Amino acid sequence: MEYNFREIEEKWQQSWRESGTYKVETDTSREKYYVLDMFPYPSGAGLHVGHPLGYIASDIFSRYKRLRGFNVLHPMGYDSFGLPAEQYAIQTGQHPAVTTLNNIERYRNQLDRMGFAYDWSREVRTSDPSYYRWTQWIFLKLFGSWYNVASGKAEPIASLISIFSRSGNKGVQAVCDETVSFTADEWNAMEPKEQQLVLLKYRLAFLSETMVNWCPGLGTVLANEEVKDGVSERGGFPVERKKMKQWSMRISAYAERLLEGLDHIDWSESLKEAQRNWIGKSEGAMVRFKLADATPANNNLIEVFTTRPDTIFGVSFITLAPEHELVEHITTPEYAGAVANYVAYAKNRSERERMTDVRKVTGQFTGAYVIHPFTGKNIPVWIGDYVLAGYGTGAVMGVPGHDGRDHAFASHFHLDIIEVVKGGDVSSEAYEAKSGQLVNSDFLNGLEVEDAIQLAIKKITENGFGERKINYRLRDAIFGRQRYWGEPIPVYYIDGIPYPLNESELPLVLPEIDTFLPTPDGDPPLGRAIEWKHNGNYSYELSTMPGWAGSSWYFLRYMDPDNTEAIASAEALDYWKQVDLYLGGSEHATGHLLYVRFWTKFLFDINVIKVDEPAKKLINQGMIQGTSCFVYRINGTNKFVSYGFKDKFITTALHVDVNIVNNNILDIDAFRKWRDEYADAEFELEDGKYICGTEVEKMSKSKWNVVSPDDIIAQYGADCFRMYEMFLGPIEQSKPWNTNGITGVFNFLRKFWKLWFSNGTYNVSDEAPSPSELKILHKTIKKVTEDIERFSFNTSVSSFMICVNELTELKCNKRSILEPLAILIAPFAPHIAEELWSKMGHQQSIVNAQFPIFNQSFLADNEFEYPVSVNGKTRFKITLPLGMTKEQVEESVLGAGEMGKYLNGNAPKKVIVVPGRIVNVVV
Repeated sequence: MEYNFREIEEKWQQSWRESGTYKVETDTSREKYYVLDMFPYPSGAGLHVGHPLGYIASDIFSRYKRLRGFNVLHPMGYDSFGLPAEQYAIQTGQHPAVTTLNNIERYRNQLDRMGFAYDWSREVRTSDPSYYRWTQWIFLKLFGSWYNVASGKAEPIASLISIFSRSGNKGVQAVCDETVSFTADEWNAMEPKEQQLVLLKYRLAFLSETMVNWCPGLGTVLANEEVKDGVSERGGFPVERKKMKQWSMRISAYAERLLEGLDHIDWSESLKEAQRNWIGKSEGAMVRFKLADATPANNNLIEVFTTRPDTIFGVSFITLAPEHELVEHITTPEYAGAVANYVAYAKNRSERERMTDVRKVTGQFTGAYVIHPFTGKNIPVWIGDYVLAGYGTGAVMGVPGHDGRDHAFASHFHLDIIEVVKGGDVSSEAYEAKSGQLVNSDFLNGLEVEDAIQLAIKKITENGFGERKINYRLRDAIFGRQRYWGEPIPVYYIDGIPYPLNESELPLVLPEIDTFLPTPDGDPPLGRAIEWKHNGNYSYELSTMPGWAGSSWYFLRYMDPDNTEAIASAEALDYWKQVDLYLGGSEHATGHLLYVRFWTKFLFDINVIKVDEPAKKLINQGMIQGTSCFVYRINGTNKFVSYGFKDKFITTALHVDVNIVNNNILDIDAFRKWRDEYADAEFELEDGKYICGTEVEKMSKSKWNVVSPDDIIAQYGADCFRMYEMFLGPIEQSKPWNTNGITGVFNFLRKFWKLWFSNGTYNVSDEAPSPSELKILHKTIKKVTEDIERFSFNTSVSSFMICVNELTELKCNKRSILEPLAILIAPFAPHIAEELWSKMGHQQSIVNAQFPIFNQSFLADNEFEYPVSVNGKTRFKITLPLGMTKEQVEESVLGAGEMGKYLNGNAPKKVIVVPGRIVNVVV
């Protein structure tokens, strides 16, 4: 009986569906294990072979944990809101919901064909109103909360209102926007509208004027991580910095907890370091510089945060971000035009450009001066785009002697460069080392840097123009998006003030609109829903939530996806708690993974869940890159030369579809049919073949190197595809896709299958296994178990290959060997394992079996394979017990059938036996 993978895989996929094999229940009597994949955004292109890498790894591990007796939750769903579907809707007029549904069906078909052990009864879709009802509910909880620094957690806004009504806001320790101080009497005398405006400065979900990344081409605001080199990551449209009224999330309130929590989770160091850098904790001083021409009507101060207050005597200028709110107030009339032009220039450069393009020095003097707090000297105030409004206070004190960017700025604009720390030549470059003695620094002279920092902070504080300060780079997250295909924000407006919907009014469902473009007045697409009003009177918020909203809590909804009373039942939340193993790409380090940690900590604060981190362990799978193939056309002709001849002519390398190339050999007939222009192509071949060139690149349709898993599965089967992806290399590493080695894995599976058959007939024996067979099996159990536990799946595949080769050589067909071997391979190749398990008479699925346990005693060496030499040349091998005496070994060797042809009936002249090493016979 041949290995017919098509029949086998279709049979078992249908069986798993019909019997609900992978459905899991909340069972408090069993130990749980929760495995989670970062759910995909379903695109029209479907999955290519790079996408399933992490899914296969998580599937192997979840199947393994189930075989070890755990109650395993391994769900899947779709991150189904997003910009691509909306852009497609704008181009075609097709509703994003229709596009999304079609794409989901395509993904589901592909995922099913790979044999994943997902509990599809728990599927979630972020665009389903039954799901985003609870995303909106979480938003309302955030809107109804403030962060109490004293208690170190979020608390209901009602408790803050109570404090205000009793004692005002003096002494309230809250993370909030800058606000004026007021007494209880003043608060109680405020109009409701005025009170609501004050509360917006404290809410964790709040509306405020802020600088955003505005993308006119997409008609929406983008997060920092959605902008690359000044253009949108999606579509490549220009992005500009713009001040807009926007919804934001006060993630900055959680900066310290997000930072501290990294020490208690098993995530990769590179990912944790990326988050640490993004959070950007720094300690130093807040220093206030008073304007030189300050008046009672214009008593503005410029606040600067610095980690190097020891260098304050080296300040020769102040630089403001072009977007800084004080720029228009302090700029003198003679510089107003130049400043306006520079601000317009700077707003069209992304933060990434401004931070990384160190060679381009630009700036503009405002005409204003501040007074140095210690020396009393006038210090000029400039604007420069190397200063960001969103970092610190949007202002820096220019210390060109000891900061590289300041040095470049001062050198370009011929500003003073003052040395205040000995150790370098500041005339040529900044001395940035945090060591050396202070000079030219009054009371700091002679001190080492660390001591000078502390004394400088003390003096700044004592003199009343600053204080010790801990600062974070982490900015509050812009939450609103000016697009249609996203969760409606559940608020309505009365006199411009946002009010939350009642929970009973959720979900606030997306209304139908005629087109998905902004309105003629520039409002977001939801502005087209003319009749869409709260109680028929009040306007709803027209922005929608960002893509990360629905993905910031989906791991919780999987626990109880059909619950209509809560995000999940208390029983389910208490049992599943958090993800035990999370797999996904490292590109989400400072986006999704930071936001999901923020929302988890908030839900912990308000007692919805009992954990404050979403996942104990996280693994970033590497990227599977494409192996591009090239043909070489002689310039000016339609003739193509094989790779070995390309340097003999002037040629142009052209990408060719990798699906018509096999082992670097081009299918010439398929190439001629691929495009009309190649129908009459001519070829110069090597040994009768056209050899293509290759190069490893990102897998992309434009490079014609995208390989669909559908094609691989159709040709080799899902089990082969799964094992080959693992065989390519360590899960965390990026590696190129190349089908050249896949036939080896396919042949291995055929060889594995044949262990159960003799001459095409099922033939498994109940005979007791030999010590050699037990040794092979338990050696494999030990290695595969250790490999799975450390996620080294590529070496597991190698171990299986070695095991099958050794058992084949022994002609092993023993049930006691093959049954545990089938269980052992089941996480990797579930279809073939199920089929063989069934043939051995088992009625239940192999997923309900027990994973084999390694027994050390079977690995003890009690035999040795002696190499037997005749006249110094090895002629054959013989396996004998290690306990034999020399005489017994000699007798066995001389009596072996292979020895007869060398002795020819004669006695040997000499026999040399080295126990456990070698036998040499001299004839």
